[in-house]
Amino acid sequence: MPLSEHEQRMLEQMERALYAEDPKFASALEGSGLRTYTRRRVYQAVAGFLVGIALLMAGMVAKQVWLSVVGFLVMLGCAVLAVTGWRKAPKPGEQPAAGAAPHASRQGRQKRSMMDRIEQRWQRRRDEQGH
Repeated sequence: MPLSEHEQRMLEQMERALYAEDPKFASALEGSGLRTYTRRRVYQAVAGFLVGIALLMAGMVAKQVWLSVVGFLVMLGCAVLAVTGWRKAPKPGEQPAAGAAPHASRQGRQKRSMMDRIEQRWQRRRDEQGH
């Protein structure tokens, strides 16, 4: 459900206040860790794919069919990891998809409760200041 205009303004005010109060903490909340993790996973899958090609070629040169089959399976597995990791990677400024990780619902609850706590603190501060 999209946020109303009033809720959107409130959220923007909260974000500005959070950045002004603690920029290091605010940047940690942006979710760049997931993008970095996903990017690293894709790079590892590409490196594994290259190792699979090397195993496939080595099996062909050494006339060892089992080594070629292992190389092919490594290539296939790494290709699947790279494609699924690439599709699940959130774009900058975008929230990660709900099914991005097996424990996404748990993370969503934790993030939501953290956002609730931040919102409550914000509301308390506004009430204390008499707004």
